[in-house]
Amino acid sequence: YDEHELELITRRFAYELIKRDMINPAQNVPAPDMGTGEREMAWIADQYKRMNTTDINGVACVTGKPINAGGIQGRTEATGRGVQYALQAFFRDPEGLKKAGLSGKLEGKRVIIQGLGNVGYHAAKFLSEEDGSKITAIIERDGALHSEDGLNVEAVHKWIEKHGTIKGYADAKFEEDGAQFLEAECDILIPAALEGVINLSNAERIQAPLIVEAANGPVTAGADEVLRKKGTVIMPDMYANAGGVTVSYFEWVKNLSHIRFGRMQRRAEESRHQLVVDDLERLSADKELGWTLSPNFKEKYLRGAGELELVRSGLDDTMRTAYEAMAHVWHSRDDVEDLRTAAYLVSIEKVAASYHAKGL
Repeated sequence: YDEHELELITRRFAYELIKRDMINPAQNVPAPDMGTGEREMAWIADQYKRMNTTDINGVACVTGKPINAGGIQGRTEATGRGVQYALQAFFRDPEGLKKAGLSGKLEGKRVIIQGLGNVGYHAAKFLSEEDGSKITAIIERDGALHSEDGLNVEAVHKWIEKHGTIKGYADAKFEEDGAQFLEAECDILIPAALEGVINLSNAERIQAPLIVEAANGPVTAGADEVLRKKGTVIMPDMYANAGGVTVSYFEWVKNLSHIRFGRMQRRAEESRHQLVVDDLERLSADKELGWTLSPNFKEKYLRGAGELELVRSGLDDTMRTAYEAMAHVWHSRDDVEDLRTAAYLVSIEKVAASYHAKGL
């Protein structure tokens, strides 16, 4: 389909949903997934506003929109960023690391990524560029690239965008049978594309001590049981890939409040920080102290948090808090052997507490 045909299909789909009151800012708020993105979300939002001209909250009927159409900074990267924050939270947990047979920090850890789409690309990019992890293999539908020294994620991504394939990329070894790298030796395996890629046919041969479910349901129930018996730690999809829906919630809140994050407090923060900088500059000017401000400190410290910084902060807090709740159950109960069960228990207990408070 060409772009015009895709728009007609998307708008008609949206029309039928809206006509039946199946989506609106108060219920069933969609977000992009595989095969869709900002463009399609903008079409849906525009179709809703055409059909509900007096709904001042109409733009909140869908999330994942472009910035200039009511979107929010950081939404495109959100799921991959959430995977990074989930791993950072895990590596702050000594007991969790011990159960996985890992130690130290994310720096230098060997990571295999299955699927370099939106989620896999951003997760791999942030882990390699910001945490110092080595992306030793990238698995795609037409094969895999691998390098023990680590792959340049940005370069591979640009190659795929230009050529539509990983074949021909010169700075790594290529293998036609990409699936074999799901079973390769590494510290962290991140299936970030398809459902059921780890199943009973390959679970016994998986060597990664830690699997992060960045895709929806990449580990089947049977494989999950096999891996748990082997001692493999699995970070469940309901947690690990929740970054996208979390930032979609932030976008929804932004749309309903009709104001961007940071607008009310950014300059006030900068004014307070200026007072600190003024005093530090006076101290720095005193040669007897032998102390000076480090380069770029003033610029970095004076800059108040904008929307992107606040979105990332909110997502980081969400992922940390959720992991801590799961880890507490995982480590404190003898009948809970894995993070998936812990996640279910935390979730169900929240629902039960809500029902109890309402007298239900």
